[in-house]
Order: sequence, then structure tokens, then C-alpha cells
Amino acid sequence: MHEECQSALIDEIIWLLLKINNLSALVLHGSNGLNMKLWINYPSYSKNGHSLSFLGNIAKSVIAWLSGVWDILPCMHLTLAYIGSRPGSSSKSKDPFNDAVLMYLDRCSAFARCQTEGLLSEDAMLQWLSRQQGRTAVIPVLLDSRGRQMTSEVFAAWLGARRDEGAQHIVFAIGPADGWTEAAREKAKLELSLGPMTLAHALARLVMAEQLYRAFTILSGHPYHMGH
Repeated sequence: MHEECQSALIDEIIWLLLKINNLSALVLHGSNGLNMKLWINYPSYSKNGHSLSFLGNIAKSVIAWLSGVWDILPCMHLTLAYIGSRPGSSSKSKDPFNDAVLMYLDRCSAFARCQTEGLLSEDAMLQWLSRQQGRTAVIPVLLDSRGRQMTSEVFAAWLGARRDEGAQHIVFAIGPADGWTEAAREKAKLELSLGPMTLAHALARLVMAEQLYRAFTILSGHPYHMGH
């Protein structure tokens, strides 16, 4: 079982156990996603003599059982791709949103394997997509002002449906300044718009990263999304 997926699944099992036991927890977003929590135990729980290690042992027992069937429960892989210089390139102007983008993708790692990919041109993007191989075909999602607009809840449902269908790799791609060519559009499984307003591409990358995290919290019932 992939280590990141195992950590994420343990986290979700413990979260479920907390719900069952009517406990509450303050969730901190650490370097490995939703894996740092400050636990607030009700007195009745403390009197029963249970501990967090007890919950962790239950979670690990469930994980041990799931390991036998993990081949049919793969961890979904998400890539947030964009046209531009790679992070750290000497030719790349400082992106003031890059740290925030990485923060949200890091939080998403509790639910899926996530990465960001910078490519120098649309042609390079299409060539990179053609090299992505896996058990299922990659799903390219092109961000475009003329694409489909969704609420956060509808987008979460779309992402959840792809996950439940067994999608292995979804690529959310932000295009060049002059927009996508028809050749690129023909490759897309979905053209997605973040809204009618025009966003700087670096800002669109941040909005997309946050919406991916929001979608996962909606799907998992996490209280991050309040619906307004």
C-alpha cells in the first residue's frame, strides 16, 4: 500500500471513530496533510480509560485488512499543471502564490497523491500528457474561461465520481496567455471555468489548488467547507 495513501486512510478512520464516539477534534494542517490533530476528549471518554493509541490501533488493524485488497482501491493521482517556467528556474519571475499553492496541494495529500508540473509550452504539455501511462487513461481537465462553471459542491461531486469510477490520474491544466488551441481542446475530457472574471494565471493556479482541497473536504464531510 502506498505510504501516503495508508497515512491518509488511517487519518480518515480515526476521524470516523471520533464521530462514532461523539468526540471533537481540532484539525491542524501539517506537512503531511490532515495528520496533525489536537484532540479534545469529552470526560466520559476519558473515564472509559481509552486513549488515542487505542484509536490508532483500531485504524491500523483496519489498514492491515485493507492491505490485502489495496490493488482494487488505488490512490488517485492529481497533477496541477501549467504553462510557464518550472519552480526554481532562474528565468522564472517570483510567483507570490506558489507557497500557497503548495500548501493546498500538501493538504490534499491526505486524500490523493498530488503534484505540480510546469511546462514551457502547450506542445510540451501535450507531449507530457501523452507520456502519462497507468491502469486507466489520464483525464485532462483544461481550465478555460469558456469552459463549464461549477459550484464547489458540484465540482466535488464530479471529482468524487471520477474517484469512484477508478480514475487513476487527473491533470488540471492552466494554459498559455493566449489560450488553448483546438488541438489541446480535443484532448480535454473537461473544460473548466473558474468564473466569468479573468484571473491572472498564477492566481488561477492558487484558486484551483484551493478548490481541489475544498472538494476533498466536502467529500469527506470535513468542516472546512461551510457552504457560504
